[in-house]
Amino acid sequence: MDAYILIGNANTRKASVLRSLSGCFNRSVREIQLQSGRRPVRFYARVGALQATHTTVEEFVQEVARSRCEAVLFCLTPTALHTDLMDYPDAQAYVTALREHGWRIKGVAVLGQDSGGVRAPNLRQHVLAPTQPVNVTARDVRAQFGWV
Repeated sequence: MDAYILIGNANTRKASVLRSLSGCFNRSVREIQLQSGRRPVRFYARVGALQATHTTVEEFVQEVARSRCEAVLFCLTPTALHTDLMDYPDAQAYVTALREHGWRIKGVAVLGQDSGGVRAPNLRQHVLAPTQPVNVTARDVRAQFGWV
């Protein structure tokens, strides 16, 4: 599974950027054209941050598998859910677990300054995301991810 991740604290416009990128309101399958491809890629897009929506790694892996998509776009918060650190850990723990499931992290866009410890060669910080217009951040993230 190819994964594209938006990471940010509250009020960094993760949901707005994801909606702008995918046209998805909550959860949906979308086709997105990659610059490197001849055909659109079937994406599963999910708006709410996994920790905030009380979604464990295992639940998310199963949810995405049911979608029968080639790629996924989703959000994480940098820190663990303070009421349940084990089931809803920080962004780095989610990314590590998803990699253990064989997922390839194709792009990580950090909205704001806190990446939650995630390290990836394809990670970029969008420090102005909380204050600049959403369409500007979405344009920059789209370019980062290599989407048309």
